[in-house]
Amino acid sequence: MNTLYYGDCLTIMQRMAEESIDLIYLDPPFNSKRNYHTIYKDHTGNPLPEQVEAFCDQWLLDSARKEAIENLQQTMIEARVGIDHHSAELVHTLVDKLQDTQPGLAAYLSYMTERLIWMKKILKPTGSIYLHCDPTASHYIKIIMDTIFGHKHFRNEIIWHYQTGGASKRWFARKHDTVLFYVSTESYIFNANDVKVPRSEKSLKRAQNPKGARISANDKTKLATDVWTDIPAINPMAKERLGYPTQKPWKLVERVIKASSNEGDVVFDPFCGCATTIEAAHRLGRRWIGIDVAIHAIKRVAKVRLEQRLGLSEKHGHFRIQGIPTNYEGARDLWRRDPYHFQQWCVEEVNGFVTSRRTADGGIDGRIYFEMNNVKKLQNMILEVKGGANVPVAHLRALIGALDISDAKMAGLIVMEDLGERKRRNFQSEMDRAGAIEINGQPYPKVQLLTVSEILNGARFKTPNVRGRTEGGYASVLLPEA
Repeated sequence: MNTLYYGDCLTIMQRMAEESIDLIYLDPPFNSKRNYHTIYKDHTGNPLPEQVEAFCDQWLLDSARKEAIENLQQTMIEARVGIDHHSAELVHTLVDKLQDTQPGLAAYLSYMTERLIWMKKILKPTGSIYLHCDPTASHYIKIIMDTIFGHKHFRNEIIWHYQTGGASKRWFARKHDTVLFYVSTESYIFNANDVKVPRSEKSLKRAQNPKGARISANDKTKLATDVWTDIPAINPMAKERLGYPTQKPWKLVERVIKASSNEGDVVFDPFCGCATTIEAAHRLGRRWIGIDVAIHAIKRVAKVRLEQRLGLSEKHGHFRIQGIPTNYEGARDLWRRDPYHFQQWCVEEVNGFVTSRRTADGGIDGRIYFEMNNVKKLQNMILEVKGGANVPVAHLRALIGALDISDAKMAGLIVMEDLGERKRRNFQSEMDRAGAIEINGQPYPKVQLLTVSEILNGARFKTPNVRGRTEGGYASVLLPEA
């Protein structure tokens, strides 16, 4: 069944059947320390002051990541994917020592190692994996993939050359990405004849000379090499562009899928983003599975690909979306599994934008943006999400305190549990004390509260018209106008 999953690919892969995937193509974050602030834009074309960053790849070496690095060698050995003690020790030592000199890189490599282990588990013996990255971390990733998939199963370091991007007078212009190609065993699928490329005019002209020709004049194609120069990067005005700064051209992914899978095979993208892999797989007659941690990618961007471009319908069973709560029980399950993604879901459901800084049930979790008459800067309502039971009124008072010292005009609290009558009165009393604010000639409560059940039933915070959203979802470069 063609499926989109919302969530962390690690936890989802851990529930997938072993040896069930024919081809994996992934284009994960590169650790390039870039923030892509073009993901959401308001109607004026200006980036919102604060936003969820689907491509934020600034890696932080927090306590959880340090613990993961400490246990990395044991994790690799206990995975039972054929990693020997010495190889696991090598990777652990590499990542461990980088903590002092390049902590962000150490965090990134440990994150990728954990997930590549599970990709090895779910890959069929006849399967292949293509990992797309840039030179920032490809040499480190290759060491890790050699360890997990085996050096003898390395097939190619594909160079994808393109012309876009700037140049520098301090180094040679950086004009390529790297795609690492590994196989699960020696019995892998590779359809070389399906991905032939055109011969150059010079070669075809030489073939017309009977004395010097080594090929037939009628043979206008040749086997592809590991340097791909014939697929340009997506230009800013291209029809296929959806606004993702790291979006790859359809033709590039098509070549990978044609080469290493057959019709009816299962193609898997654990970082599916704007769903280029999914669209390519579907058009080529493959089944597919995609995962993304950005809820907007699953609910909106990917569905643009599937529904508008491919004519598919979730309602008619062409594909399914899993991991996004549709009822109270589903919301509670998401909170138990991943409190951060529960917070993200709540914020997005009320038309808010998740704050860039990741926190686990603490601090401001998001903002809703709106306009005020005669004020150029967008105004906002701060949001806080509480997933636990028995939320005390002290949390509401703390949110009111945060509102008082912030530049926000209003505050909204989202709680999991429905409030009892007595607690509801206490909360309402505090909100009434906070008063109201007049915006564009209309009064609005400065502090408001919604429960998860109310959100699921369609309730939303009372605010002026929300910017960065439309009735269909996001008003952004990610969703081209019809």
